[in-house]
Amino acid sequence: MRKDEQLDYEQMKQKALEQLRSGKSLYGKDGAFAPLLKSFLDSALEAELESHLDSEERLSGNRKNGKTSKEVRTSSGTITIDTPRDRSATFEPELIRKRETILAESLETKIIGMYGLGMSLRDISKHIKDMYDTDISHTTLSAITDKIIPEVKEWQSRPLEDLYTIVWLDAMHYKVKEDHRMISHAVYNIIGIDRHGYKTFLGMYVSQNEGANFWLSVLTDLQNRGVKDILIACIDNLNGFPAAINTVFPQTEIQTCVVHQIRNSLKYVASKDQKAFMADLKPVYKADTLEQAELRMDDLEAKWGKKYEKVIESWRNNWPKLTSYFRYDAPIRRLIYTTNTIEGFHRQVRKVTKTKGAFTSDMALLKLIYLAHNNISQKWTMPLSNWGVTAQKLAIWFPDRMVLDLN
Repeated sequence: MRKDEQLDYEQMKQKALEQLRSGKSLYGKDGAFAPLLKSFLDSALEAELESHLDSEERLSGNRKNGKTSKEVRTSSGTITIDTPRDRSATFEPELIRKRETILAESLETKIIGMYGLGMSLRDISKHIKDMYDTDISHTTLSAITDKIIPEVKEWQSRPLEDLYTIVWLDAMHYKVKEDHRMISHAVYNIIGIDRHGYKTFLGMYVSQNEGANFWLSVLTDLQNRGVKDILIACIDNLNGFPAAINTVFPQTEIQTCVVHQIRNSLKYVASKDQKAFMADLKPVYKADTLEQAELRMDDLEAKWGKKYEKVIESWRNNWPKLTSYFRYDAPIRRLIYTTNTIEGFHRQVRKVTKTKGAFTSDMALLKLIYLAHNNISQKWTMPLSNWGVTAQKLAIWFPDRMVLDLN
């Protein structure tokens, strides 16, 4: 630094006090400490070049070759630095690399964090400008969020445990831009409870439509990643779904969501009859035993069978899959008779994705769901309530499959 460029520390001190009182950034544009930070970075880059220009480089004719200026965004604001150059262009600075415009990793972490909370790129850009006096383009923001793509892919292919006691499988639907059109894509999500009672998001997969054939490929992927057995699978009423599960995991017990069955039934019951019909239906799925449920089902058919033959027929046809939960006690029944566990997860994800009208690609969709899951799963730190008792009962119901670790 030349003599006429020496820092005026007294003036810097006064300016810093004023900016501290007003809450302004000390390092951003016009910040009191901005010249000090610039001086440090410029000196560090000069030292890197000096180290690069060793005797061997100088013998080859390599020398200093001026400087180039560029703006670098930091978590405290934007500063302008002067990067020294060499004649042979072999100098690769480490402190601030060529074409690097974001200095602080903490700023990238903040950007990815805001994106994971559902903020749009426009809102993130405005927030960064307000907080750090730094302008970041949408292209740069998109490039930053894309840095998690390798992490997403690695997570999607990570090994899984050999046994999951309960899994919930369900799909969400989103619009994705494809050939300048908005196409509805299904995201297949799976949440499982491991043998120790911990909730885990096992995977997410994208397809254009929800169907049993694609679910078969999803379940095969779980198997390839190490899953050997699933005790109970909780699903909606998708045709062919149970068969797809039992093709890959033949011993898995299927529980179809009772709430889905009720919703589908009420679509075909006249509005004037719905209240009375539900009053007669509730004793069926709220019964204490399977035998009681069968008796109440007979009563329901006797009263409503002629008027709503197809509705009663649907309950009869799906009865084995709808009533699996009667085998278990109340704590497990509450877990498996509906898909509420995964639907609750979906509601939390939609709070994050609701700001997106459509996604530019399947990966853009998966990227945001993955970040949302990271936030949601921070609460999944404890096993399910009273899991010790539940695990013992599962070990009795599923001998040789649910093995307790009592050592």
